[in-house]
Amino acid sequence: MPQFTEFTFPSSNGRTNIRVRKFVPDSAPRGVVQIAHGVAEHCERYDAFMKFLAENGFVAAANDHLGHGKSITDESELGFFAEKDGWDLVVRDMEKLRELLASDYPDLPYFLFGHSMGSFLARTYIIRHPQRLDGAIICGTGQQSPALVGAGKTMAKMICGVKGAKHKSDMLNNTAFGKYNAGFDTVRTPCDWLSRDEANVDKYIADPLCGFVPSAGLFRDMMGGISFIGKKKNIAEMRKDLPVFFIAGDKDPVGENGKGVKKAYEAFKEAGMTDVSIKLYPDCRHELLNELNRGEVMNDILAWLNKKLG
Repeated sequence: MPQFTEFTFPSSNGRTNIRVRKFVPDSAPRGVVQIAHGVAEHCERYDAFMKFLAENGFVAAANDHLGHGKSITDESELGFFAEKDGWDLVVRDMEKLRELLASDYPDLPYFLFGHSMGSFLARTYIIRHPQRLDGAIICGTGQQSPALVGAGKTMAKMICGVKGAKHKSDMLNNTAFGKYNAGFDTVRTPCDWLSRDEANVDKYIADPLCGFVPSAGLFRDMMGGISFIGKKKNIAEMRKDLPVFFIAGDKDPVGENGKGVKKAYEAFKEAGMTDVSIKLYPDCRHELLNELNRGEVMNDILAWLNKKLG
């Protein structure tokens, strides 16, 4: 039975405590997997995945990003990174967690798993810290057009300037997420695009720490991060031999039903990355770890990790 612990560490913003949940194998661990969650959710949603990893020999840990889960000082900060440099602060917090875990397990291979917004954060991380990891799993990502990202960032900055970075804009939220259900014939809830598992969708909707409207400042910061990872000069900074595994559903609107995921994969290959693989799951939507075939997905991730361990 894996050992579970929860702890906090000081955020890079100098005033918030970042919550971490960690699962450790009951035998000698073989590697470490750090998890970066998506927008408008929290790290506790990855407990089943982390337990699975720990049962198969990996230390697994996930933190609540700034403005998410329990990494807030009060409710006004839910969905808010910072007045400025929010994306950088979140990536720096990810590095702080890596330092903490790596100090406890200095000789173990270290992997990063990022989902959705966490996939964009993970892609930022492997550009800025090319030597820190032994592999990365990019889940539920996309490759939006620079014009679209630029327009979104401009709109968010304007709203921040007029109403403040903490303002919750329904217009921004609908622009970002409002069309994600459009590709499905039968729609039961506004969140059906997350997965085909109705119980998962209902649990997400019922969770007060999920599905909230992010702040204008978060949208501004996230668009800045997505712009950063889409530039060829930045992609070129990644370590060429870093193993990277792209996974997504072929009905995931965030990845344009696989098209955006393939674009990201090709961008990595064009940058000279030598160990990049991709798998698109038929009929799966955005949250692969909560899909009907989640067991298949987890076993594929485990097989990839085991292969990278040699």
